[in-house]
Amino acid sequence: MPGFRERAGNALNHFFFQRIVSPLLSLSINRKIRQFENATKQPQEVQQKLLLSILRKHQNTSFARDHHFSSIKSIDAFRNNIGVAGYETIEPYMNRVLKGETSALLADRRIHMFALTSGTTNTRKYIPVTDSYLDDYRRGWNIWGLNAFMKHDKAKFKPILQMSGDWDEYRSESGVPCGSVTGLTARMQRKVIRWLYCVPPEVSRIKDSASKYYTVMRLSIDKPLGMILAANPSTLINLAKAGDLEKESLIKDLRDGTLSKRMDIPDDVRRVLASRIKKRPEKALQLEAIINKTGSLFPKDYWPEHCLLGNWTGGSMASYLRHYPKFYGSMPVRDVGLIASEGRMTIPLEDNTPSGVLDITTHFFEFIPEEEKGSSNPTVLLPHELVEGRNYFILFTTSYGLYRYDIHDVVRCTGFYNKTPLLQFLNKGSYFSNLTGEKISEYQITGSMAEILRDLDLALNIYSLAPIWNDEQPYYGLFIESSDIPNPDVAIILANRMEEKLRTINIEYDSKRESLRLGPIKPMILQPGTWQKWDRERLKKTGGTLEQYKHPCLINDLAFKSQIEPSILPILS
Repeated sequence: MPGFRERAGNALNHFFFQRIVSPLLSLSINRKIRQFENATKQPQEVQQKLLLSILRKHQNTSFARDHHFSSIKSIDAFRNNIGVAGYETIEPYMNRVLKGETSALLADRRIHMFALTSGTTNTRKYIPVTDSYLDDYRRGWNIWGLNAFMKHDKAKFKPILQMSGDWDEYRSESGVPCGSVTGLTARMQRKVIRWLYCVPPEVSRIKDSASKYYTVMRLSIDKPLGMILAANPSTLINLAKAGDLEKESLIKDLRDGTLSKRMDIPDDVRRVLASRIKKRPEKALQLEAIINKTGSLFPKDYWPEHCLLGNWTGGSMASYLRHYPKFYGSMPVRDVGLIASEGRMTIPLEDNTPSGVLDITTHFFEFIPEEEKGSSNPTVLLPHELVEGRNYFILFTTSYGLYRYDIHDVVRCTGFYNKTPLLQFLNKGSYFSNLTGEKISEYQITGSMAEILRDLDLALNIYSLAPIWNDEQPYYGLFIESSDIPNPDVAIILANRMEEKLRTINIEYDSKRESLRLGPIKPMILQPGTWQKWDRERLKKTGGTLEQYKHPCLINDLAFKSQIEPSILPILS
């Protein structure tokens, strides 16, 4: 049994939250929900005011002078001065910011860190985390969380399991930390709520994925969780599997009050965790009883059924979600919204749907109809101009240096909340593939293959990389016709070299491989003539002329392998 001092501390914390914090939070919750609700009734006015506020704030930066911010008084003028683009537009200015010249892009003088994300080219993207960034980040999460707790009262003030990344992987030229923004926000949590979180921010510094999953389970398996947050559902699947795989060791650690020495955990992190590692003999007995009864140890058997799971549910995530009943039973699931290191785009207000209301209070948004992407003069729409059932590419302008930023996400308007659109994430566009958050671009594939072929002094007429679903571990296949290579060994070499290249140039892919959410690239050898037939059928479906047709070197269709299965030859090596 927990000691008297610990029981007294828990009782005091519960009283403090129920009698003092809870009433104050209720007032704050109602006020913030009401403000957001009012904003969704007038999106046009809210968005225009927000845009002009952002431009005024940064009007003395180098970027602003180069793009004539001082003359911009309307949305039309804004569009005339700044074109739609990706990271490449701000990259020269960001490079100056990285060296310490913040005024090149930002009015803010303080940069807490740079959030890292993979580039659509070979360039890593650096997103400056300023006070404005953090305000916007917290505002979106607050609305999401407050709404979720209103509808899941049993989860309120219960322990929260949230995994975060390392916010200080390395330093910029000017000495600013670069890494994952989740690590910084975990460190900056207010003390009054920090005790609710099972996993302290120091755990983000554990690099070995198996050791990190184990540590997270050791810190949370004995808690009556109210919420588990991990944007990608593959993380929750791997967490559940880790708990079952290491069940004997976890039970021993609970009984003895230890943290397995087998795990690769930095000594200073172990010292920080020491105060949290307690003996839980009763819990160890409960878990042993579960194993004796079921033969396994899954979250559905030791965490409350009202525990809310917060993660993505749109796009390719459905492949993971169908495994949730096995591991998590009937726990409710709520999409955390379309959110990236660059910023939040949507806030889901209901369970079991990937649709969320556009977060018009945080960024200025524009949309290009999917069929017009690539056009020299595409239609550009404001949020209130969207049409239900249509697909769009989303653009956004932020308070921390992104302007008309094309993140390459395709969304569908599924309806409206008051006058503000509800959006569902579909995919990363035809030039991207994204199974678990790796965001591979065709540019990365073609650039890597060109280097590989040059290094090996080989020629390759046609090929494609495509995602392949596997319940244990999804992966990518490199599809090559047998007539294009001298022998099967070459296909294996090409796949291995592509694996090495991708892990070097795409930090998200490397991270997913390191955490075993993705398996290595595998060669897939096709019968001669397969591509000619496939391209002909694809051209017939998509329209256009043969002269304009371009074979895709990256195919983002999970069904591709099953469609082409009869043409795949065995690899004999």
